[in-house]
Amino acid sequence: MKTWHPDLGRSSSPLYMAIADLIELDLKSGQLSPGDKLPTHRDLARRLAIDVTTVARGYVEAQKRGLVQSHVGRGTFVSGIESPRANPPVATPPDDRRAAVLDLSMNMPPEPDDPALIARMREGLATVSADLLPLLRYQGFGGAAMDKEAAASWLGRRDVRAPAERIFVTPGAHPALLAILSILAKPGETVLSENITYPGLRSIAAQLRLRICGLPMDADGILPDAFVDACKREQPRALYLNPTLQNPLTLTMSQARRQAIVDIARHYRVPVIEDDAYGFLPTRGPAALASLAPELTWYIGGLSKCIGAGLRVAYVAAPDDSRSLWSFAGAMRSGNVMASPLTTALPTRWIGDGTADAILAFLRAEAAARQEIVAGLLPAGSYSADAVSFNIWLPLPHGWTRSIFSAHMRSCGLGVVASDAFTVDGTPPEAVRVCLGGPIPRAQLQSALEFMAHALEGPPEMAGSFF
Repeated sequence: MKTWHPDLGRSSSPLYMAIADLIELDLKSGQLSPGDKLPTHRDLARRLAIDVTTVARGYVEAQKRGLVQSHVGRGTFVSGIESPRANPPVATPPDDRRAAVLDLSMNMPPEPDDPALIARMREGLATVSADLLPLLRYQGFGGAAMDKEAAASWLGRRDVRAPAERIFVTPGAHPALLAILSILAKPGETVLSENITYPGLRSIAAQLRLRICGLPMDADGILPDAFVDACKREQPRALYLNPTLQNPLTLTMSQARRQAIVDIARHYRVPVIEDDAYGFLPTRGPAALASLAPELTWYIGGLSKCIGAGLRVAYVAAPDDSRSLWSFAGAMRSGNVMASPLTTALPTRWIGDGTADAILAFLRAEAAARQEIVAGLLPAGSYSADAVSFNIWLPLPHGWTRSIFSAHMRSCGLGVVASDAFTVDGTPPEAVRVCLGGPIPRAQLQSALEFMAHALEGPPEMAGSFF
């Protein structure tokens, strides 16, 4: 076919909508056919004398309607699926009723797309459900014996060694963190954390009416001198850390810094809460803080980031302190009764039969591939990332503010999270977290990131015409 050259005068819609409208019209008229390759963003923008960002946004809109598909390294092709607006409503198939809207704001692992791996995961689920009735009963708090055995095996990968009585199987890291903070600190008391930290900590602290004091960081983690000063000044009740692939900065605390922080915490008798959500992703990472100071560390090994967000299962290793065990058990029971036996049985099965290792291997490879896409679009040094992280931390250039940039990305269907959500003390930096995982396919992620990268090449005033 001839190179597609749409007449924007045929549509009264905004320019980006007009591009999607004309793809639809030309597909119906036969001027475009399924499989036809569309011009690149820059080529079409040059021939239509419009901004490349407008073309990128038009292609994103066309993809939302099912009119085109983007393929990494190949381009954008007509798919032949007509716009849902032109057809009568169709009942949603049962398998799709729980499908989430594609969004880059949630820091989720990429979803497996390997048929063999998916089949293996389903086989594990079928095996678990074969003995269903016992899993529908109330069970002992903290997990059945076989669940604790699986948890101990899993935590051992991070050199966290704990007897069964110190291991708890909980319904996710978030309720575990809520319970731990509720027994360590009273309303008005202070908890220390990284100054740019996990938003869930801030919401839990607000609910418990705790004060969070943020500590400055460098590339190795929180600064030891700042930790010492805060211990003297604040009399903190706990130190919360996300030391491996820290959310949102993607930094990993060095082994030397971990030892320094542990030594200070031990000297000032400050309990450490180690949220190791991403600690299982690196093949070789620094030892867990809990392996260095098991007597004062609350270790939380959630499965949401290393197996699947929907599992809502976390393994907690409590410090070697009987009072802590009793208090934690009471707090968890009052808020959650128990973790769902049906839910906990699945990771127990997957850990035992090696499926969990296969999922981890997929996540590492897929995260690395997505980070390569980012590296091909954004200048080196313009963002923070790790080869196996599910997100990047993006300081904004060219006078962009986090509010304008976030709104601009939302206008084309992208979700980013402004630094305000993560900042504990002081003015939030002009930066955003962009997540690369979840259900979004790699090709669609490429298209979205191309749009984002082009927007960053120009001043924020270029975005004004889109609102």
